[in-house]
Amino acid sequence: MKLALNGPSLMARVVRSTSWILLGFGVGQVLRLASNLLLTRLLFPEAFGLMALVTVIIIGLSLFSDMGISNAIAQNPRGDDPDFLDSAWTVQICRGGLLWLLTGLLAVPVAAFYNAPELAYCLPIAGFSLALQGFTPTRVETAYRHLLVGRVTAINLAAQICGILSMVTLAIWMQSVVALAIGSVLQEAAKLALTHLALPGRRNRPRWEPAATHELIGMGKWIFLSTACFFLTTQGDRAILGKHLTLEAMGIYNIAFFLASFPMQMGQEVNQRLMIPVYRDKPALHSDQNRKKQRQLRYALTGGILCMLWTMAWIGPWLVDLLYDDRYAMAGPVIVMLTTSLAPSIIVLTYDRASLAAGDTKRFFFYTATRAFVQTALFLAGVTSFGLAGGIAAMGLAVVVSYPMLMRQTRPYRAQDPVHDLVFLSISSVICGSAIAYHWDGIGSTLGLL
Repeated sequence: MKLALNGPSLMARVVRSTSWILLGFGVGQVLRLASNLLLTRLLFPEAFGLMALVTVIIIGLSLFSDMGISNAIAQNPRGDDPDFLDSAWTVQICRGGLLWLLTGLLAVPVAAFYNAPELAYCLPIAGFSLALQGFTPTRVETAYRHLLVGRVTAINLAAQICGILSMVTLAIWMQSVVALAIGSVLQEAAKLALTHLALPGRRNRPRWEPAATHELIGMGKWIFLSTACFFLTTQGDRAILGKHLTLEAMGIYNIAFFLASFPMQMGQEVNQRLMIPVYRDKPALHSDQNRKKQRQLRYALTGGILCMLWTMAWIGPWLVDLLYDDRYAMAGPVIVMLTTSLAPSIIVLTYDRASLAAGDTKRFFFYTATRAFVQTALFLAGVTSFGLAGGIAAMGLAVVVSYPMLMRQTRPYRAQDPVHDLVFLSISSVICGSAIAYHWDGIGSTLGLL
């Protein structure tokens, strides 16, 4: 077994890459938690509400302009071609500069919309990280393409440590949310410097090859639309709640979401980096053996991630009481509700990359758009009619309503597995429902205050 795991086969690389991704994500989340605990004692809840809004805008700009360069390098037959990679890098730099410019143009209108004057200067500062991201060399994506992610993981963790140290130092000195904005930029700068210095591979050069650019734009037009919808799915809750909650309540919700979504984010990281190579190199259409391996991987990922989510549903309130001061106590019951609503998303997590691995970005877009539309509509209706509880419930309900479209998307690639979905949905309903019943008193009192 040791020799098999050290070999060049796809499954050996999958196991090694999964180990690195899980290690990197786990250590990264521990570092985030440690910095979170330090910063909550140095700053006030409103600061985290403000930074949550900054993050929503930054991620929104990034997703609404995504050309799918990462997916293109992972999937395209020219993913190792220097001309293709240099053209992708050049497009990426131009995009990063334009995004930073947009953060400056949007700063004042966004600050007025959310009635938060601090956003007018925090947003352009944090937005500079988008310009820095544009210079990230494509050898990072090449490493992910070939499931060789060990050194990339180490670089990401080192950069995160630099960012945390910067945020804590600046928070002590400035006692302002600006410390978080500047710290995020310094983290991205450290990551860029370490990538150029420590990651081996060919260095990019500016290049604009018409054929490569045409391929990127051809694939990117559907990715662009898909990621715009993905923004609504992953960040729409905070964008909408920013108008319905106070900054203090937003800060509490952000803390709760950080803890509750830990398993979900880990699953997304693994899915993003592993499933495209698996679907690409071992398509289920080619053999029943390939489909069997995909199912085994799907059951392992779903089961492992859900076990963490189920645990968080039960211990969330206790964990908040242990780690945070009384100002954040209401985050505990919110964690219980969030974990219950996130369970359906984890169950269907591994499906959507099947179409991307085949280059079928159009089919991928239609599912993403359906889910985004359904979730946004349900979330708005839920928040308006039932407050925070209604909005949280809408996130889980949207996955169920969109499920038929997902199955339609995966049918051509034999990626469907309804038995898997039913088994894990049934178990989640029992475990998460029991957690809600056990913590019901705390949930009821918290909803009355937020």
